[in-house]
Amino acid sequence: QVQLVESGGGLVQPGGSLRLSCAASLSIFRFAAMGWYRQAPGKQRELVAGINSGGTTNYADSVKGRFTISRDNAKNTVSLQMNSLKPEDTAVYYCNTRPVTASWGQGTQVTVSS
Repeated sequence: QVQLVESGGGLVQPGGSLRLSCAASLSIFRFAAMGWYRQAPGKQRELVAGINSGGTTNYADSVKGRFTISRDNAKNTVSLQMNSLKPEDTAVYYCNTRPVTASWGQGTQVTVSS
């Protein structure tokens, strides 16, 4: 089973940027799509960005125009570039397949605060 390790989170001021990375233990090429998800305190986990094997992307309305998802199948990685961050983006961010088929990793904490 594929294992996923997220990294790149941290504390950033509103308006700042972060780049998250997700490393997969096995080739992700065979998966039809990958996604970045997030879970804020007291809220359900939600999908914020997805990318299929052909590179087609989709985004939640709340992050559209600010976040960019990308993938490198040769390196088994999926990334999320987050710009113009807002306090409401504060959450633990996870990557997984779409639909979800792998165990959840530890995630990476993103905190947007002044």
